[in-house]
Parts: sequence; structure tokens; C-alpha cells
Amino acid sequence: MKADKLSNIIKPLLESLIAIIIGVVIGAVVLKVSGYSPVEAYVALVKGAVGSIYGWSMTLSSATPIILTGLTFAISARTGIFNIGAEGTVYFGAIAAIVFTNMFANPVLGLIGGIIAGILWALPAALLKVYRGVHEVISTIMLNWIAFYTALYLVLGPLANPNDPNKTLEVPTSARLPLLMKGSELSLAFIIAIVAAVITYYILWHTVLGFELRASGYNERAAQYGGINPKRAIIWSFVIGGIMSGLAGATEVMGRPPSYAISQGMANIYGYGFDGIGVSLVGRNHPIGIIFSGIFFGALKAGATYMQIDAGVPLEMVKVVQGIIVVAVAVPGLWDLVKKVVRR
Repeated sequence: MKADKLSNIIKPLLESLIAIIIGVVIGAVVLKVSGYSPVEAYVALVKGAVGSIYGWSMTLSSATPIILTGLTFAISARTGIFNIGAEGTVYFGAIAAIVFTNMFANPVLGLIGGIIAGILWALPAALLKVYRGVHEVISTIMLNWIAFYTALYLVLGPLANPNDPNKTLEVPTSARLPLLMKGSELSLAFIIAIVAAVITYYILWHTVLGFELRASGYNERAAQYGGINPKRAIIWSFVIGGIMSGLAGATEVMGRPPSYAISQGMANIYGYGFDGIGVSLVGRNHPIGIIFSGIFFGALKAGATYMQIDAGVPLEMVKVVQGIIVVAVAVPGLWDLVKKVVRR
């Protein structure tokens, strides 16, 4: 039994390590063929991500929102569904945080606002899935676009900053999350993300609700035969996922200097929901694994600037190399997910 448990831990780690090596090698080949030095590029990447205390702070702050959105996808995957609606939920979580903090000037209420918005935006897809049989991929993709344009209207209209056309109203100083390191972008938001991951782990593996979610995801018919209501499991999966993504949006505007607002075009909150899918796959849809994969993704983001400055690699090529590494690392997790779907 102990040997099996050890094997279940070591095997995914080795697969992920091999995938990272393959991704790095392929990225190096692409850099070399394009006329850039792979050694200089990767040295700059590592230097920017973990070469200093400030680099670490940027890595961890970049990891914060995608850890939370990664948890959203992981919970759904464990329940046997494919929820890709975290992107839209992040938007409304951020907007709710700005509204609540400007109304009450309190950080706790700002986080609660993000959570409420996350739950409310996650519920339509859950109800459509449970009561009308609408596939969650279709509904969440459509809801993401509805969320994007609705949020964009609010950002450019009712919530626009009269003193700065480049962003929304700011989160008041009294409602901002405290920084963990002065002069950096690392705030209490990172601790919130870690606590959320630990709580998610506890729910999934140490509560009756978590057992129902995982049993429903493993085999819906068998779970139903055992007295578990799969519809209830699906709704709870979306609700918990909505909480995580809502927090991602809220903590991003409340704990990420210097703007403490949503920028014009929502550039500073765009893409976190989709990045979370990759984070979850790399972390094998396990909350603890997601912490480490989120930090890995954060390091890629934090080191990108140094690849441009120190190694002279243009941003487009940096994105290509990052994409290659991410795809290579995500393949084992994606394969596991495909096998589960086929087994069901």
C-alpha cells in the first residue's frame, strides 16, 4: 500500500520533470534556429524569476491569480466536468471588489464582494448543465464573452476614473491588501491563494462533499447507485470554482500595485482564467500540485522581461518559447484527463 502511494507521487513528478526538460530543449532549438542564444535566454529567464529577492517576489505575485483560477478548473475536472468559465468570473470578481471597496473601504468586504460575484456568475452554467443538459464548454465559452463585454462596458463607463482615463476607480488605500515586501508587487494575496489551495485539498480529500465530487467525477453512474446526487456535485463544483475565480479577480486589484484598479481594456486581469487551465493540468488537477505549477508559470511570466532585456529576445519569441514549455509540461496532465473521460 505504501509502495503504491509512493509510486502515485513519484510517477507524476518524473513525468512532469521529463516534460519540462523536453519543453526546454524544444524551446532552445527554436531560439537557436531563430538566431538567438538559448543559454543567454534561459540564464536571463532564471535570473529574472529567481535570481534575486525581487525576482522571487515577482514570481510569486504572478503566480497568485493563476493558482486560484487553476483551482477552479481542478475542482471541475475532479467532478468530471470541463469548466473553462474562470476567465469571465475573474472579471466580475475584480469589478465587485472595486465596487465594494469604494462603498465600504474595507478589504474583507472587498474579498467577500469578489466571492459573491464569482458564485453568481458561476451558477448560470451550473444550472444550464444540470437542468437543461447544456454542455459546460459551450455555456462557459459563451458566458466568458458576455462577461468580457459587460465588464468592458463597466470599466469604460460607470467605473471609469474621472482623473485617469487609463483605468477604473482605484481601490481605496484602506482597503488594499498589505504588501509582504516593500517595493514589490507581492502582497497578502499570495497567502490567500495558498490558504485557498489548502482548503480545497481538505474539502476534496477530507470531507463528505469532496468524496461526492470525486466519486461523481470518477463514475457518475456508480456514484448515483451509491446514493450520491451527481447534480448536486456539479452545482457545488461550480460554486466552489466561482469562489476561487472571484477571489482571483478581487485579490488582483486589491493587492497588485501600482494601479490597484482595472486598466483600460482590462489588460491587467485578462487571460488569468485560461492560464489557470494550464496550471491545473501541470499540477495534475491536485490543489497542492497547483501551488507548485502556479509558481512555475509565475516564474515564466516574471523572467520574460529579462529575456528581452538581457538576451535581446523579442517579446514574440519569448511568448513562443513559453508556449512550447507550457504545452510540453501540460501534456501528461491532459492525457490523464482524457483517460478519465474515456473511462467514464
